[in-house]
Amino acid sequence: MTAFAHLRNEYPWGTATWELRSVNHRYLELSFKLPESWRQLEPSLRDGLRKRLQRGKVECSLKIQLQDQEQELKLNDALLHQILDAANKLRSEIAHSAPVNILELLRWPGVITNAELDGDTLQAKLLECFKQTLDLHIENRQREGAALAELIHQRLNSIENIVTEVRGKMPDIVKKQQTKLQQRLADLKAELDADRLEQEIAMIAQKADVDEELDRLDTHVTEVRHILKKGGAVGRRLDFLMQELNREANTLSSKAVVADSTQAAVELKVLIEQMREQIQNIE
Repeated sequence: MTAFAHLRNEYPWGTATWELRSVNHRYLELSFKLPESWRQLEPSLRDGLRKRLQRGKVECSLKIQLQDQEQELKLNDALLHQILDAANKLRSEIAHSAPVNILELLRWPGVITNAELDGDTLQAKLLECFKQTLDLHIENRQREGAALAELIHQRLNSIENIVTEVRGKMPDIVKKQQTKLQQRLADLKAELDADRLEQEIAMIAQKADVDEELDRLDTHVTEVRHILKKGGAVGRRLDFLMQELNREANTLSSKAVVADSTQAAVELKVLIEQMREQIQNIE
């Protein structure tokens, strides 16, 4: 979601500069910094951003700089007469009202405009420039997303390696636990019938059994890869999968009976947290 785009267009009357900045956010939050005379653009800008962006805190700004040259001024007769009618009506109702100041009247927003800056044509040009800026912004977000996807794939590879390593060690871990139990009984010179010993060994094997957790880790990793390949607005889905991966890592840690399993669970949690932080920047 983090990106920046800047586009400056020149016109006969001056220049217009658009800027789009976005940072990570749970939802889509839009803010605008526009010249007062161009506030009417905001609904179109908001609609355009909502159609193409899903998440992020986005700031859109427009700066207009006029050329220093004589321009033909245009008087808005309709607006001027409306203001005069309102002023005359007020004067007839208030006995001690002040006289109408012509200069103040001309300062009223919209009474005097620049003939070259007026009209739908200029608004269309500004919106076209905004669309180009948005295209550039999305391209920057896509490049950032591709880089983040590569980092996530690297951590997924590490998770797969850890899962494979733990799965390969599990038979030996269970066997060592059985041998350890038998050695303890021998040291205590305890007599335990064969059935009871078999039950104890089965309980150890059941407690140490993490095949289900390892399978789920593999499944979630596969799903993350699938979502990254699919593309689009996938941030929320990936964030959910990070929670599921972390859940399995916690279960793996709680079932650990040897230091190797505990260390593997810790490494998994670190990798998952690193991915989760990166995913906060993905739309």
